[in-house]
Amino acid sequence: MTDDEPGRLAHAGYRDVPAAAGGRAGRSWWDANASDYLAEHGEFLGDVDFCWCPEGVRESDAKLLGATAHVATHRVLEIGAGAAQCSRWLRHQSPDHAGEIVATDVSAGMLAGAVELDRRTGSTTPLVQADARSLPFVDACFDVVFTAFGALPFIPDADRVHREVARVLRPGGRWVFSVTHPIRWAFPDDPGRGGLTADRSYFDRRPYVELDDSGRVLYAEYHRTIGDHVGEIATAGFMIDRIVEPPWPRGHDEVWGGWGPVRGELVPGTAIFVTHLVGAPTT
Repeated sequence: MTDDEPGRLAHAGYRDVPAAAGGRAGRSWWDANASDYLAEHGEFLGDVDFCWCPEGVRESDAKLLGATAHVATHRVLEIGAGAAQCSRWLRHQSPDHAGEIVATDVSAGMLAGAVELDRRTGSTTPLVQADARSLPFVDACFDVVFTAFGALPFIPDADRVHREVARVLRPGGRWVFSVTHPIRWAFPDDPGRGGLTADRSYFDRRPYVELDDSGRVLYAEYHRTIGDHVGEIATAGFMIDRIVEPPWPRGHDEVWGGWGPVRGELVPGTAIFVTHLVGAPTT
């Protein structure tokens, strides 16, 4: 093992870590785990499908970005796209590509998965490797920006993402993102009965962190309260149109990490924020 290579997982739990180390860990973790993630969840996500969350909310039904035919004629940006299943689905809604759909992700491993899915499905999805906190696009060049559990959970400074989205959106443009429902952080990550009793404070904002045997951050996932999300959105210049808290659907028995029908019947697992840009970012 060289000095640049991570060691074995030695500790997992909630603790403060330097912001730079926590924010940097996402790229290497997703590079290392992209293939396993897609093998485990690929069937549920689909190769050409737009799924917002483990509850199975599909954009084809929810239309959180707006009427599908309308969105397909706009310039749309996906951040934290993973293997770009959502962007690929949007591209397929407009065979003549009247609009422009671009998918970005910080992880080369996930984008390699996107290239493979394009090959498998005969698609061509524009892909850009980029950190969502520093997007390589000019100001006011997109009509819609979205992410389904991408980018925001894995960085300590999500406010930078909101500001970047505001910068690249045209006035009135739509910004939609799904994240783990903040209330879920008060409960253990157990999809069964053990996950129904709160065991930590909702207000404990320490990230969930995995460290290797040398103390290096391998993985970090950050908690924000509803108030934190609302404050960051408003400061960046957005107005909230809806907050969607999808219930766990009857007959949906697939367990995904801490998500499942037992806990999903009682505790929300996902929050989807539907917003639009109303002005320049505030300071």
